[in-house]
Amino acid sequence: MPPAAPCEWDEMPIADKIGTAKRISEVLNSIIKHGDFRLKYKITVDPPLPEERDWETPVILVELSGADTPLLMERGAELLRAIEYLVLESLRLGSEDHEKVAFDAMGFRAARFEELRLAASVAAERVRKTGSPYAFTPMSSRERRIVHLALRDSGDLRTESEGEGPNRHLVVYPKDFKGSTPRPLPMRRGRR
Repeated sequence: MPPAAPCEWDEMPIADKIGTAKRISEVLNSIIKHGDFRLKYKITVDPPLPEERDWETPVILVELSGADTPLLMERGAELLRAIEYLVLESLRLGSEDHEKVAFDAMGFRAARFEELRLAASVAAERVRKTGSPYAFTPMSSRERRIVHLALRDSGDLRTESEGEGPNRHLVVYPKDFKGSTPRPLPMRRGRR
């Protein structure tokens, strides 16, 4: 019996970068058309990245621009994140491949990642001063990874991701901490 032909619902391997970029374009065209957004986009396969940018190495970068770009950026780029989520889910990529596709608008990613690195530094100092763990608010796996990487060389601290689903968050501990895990701070509305 011949092998079954792949169907559109099967997981699409990121190894097919060009095919994945074409599928992203199809999904974005549909979102933009049906959402009546005034947006355009540029998809770059194997984008050039600065060497010091080890916190993110996408193989596909999608940059959105246009008259509705400010709308994408409202409430901590909630709409940009939602579009990214919809596209990634429609691609049926395995979770290990989600990090390989990145969406951006108006330099948001770099600014957000710098903000996370600064927050990691502040949390580290707080943990060092108090000897108590610090729990961040829930964040995406990509954002948690930034904090983990920002603190990876801190020999006196350790970081752990805790919780499940939308409540998954990162906790910074003193290296040898044995007490109870703190609860994350409640989410603030607006910019995260």
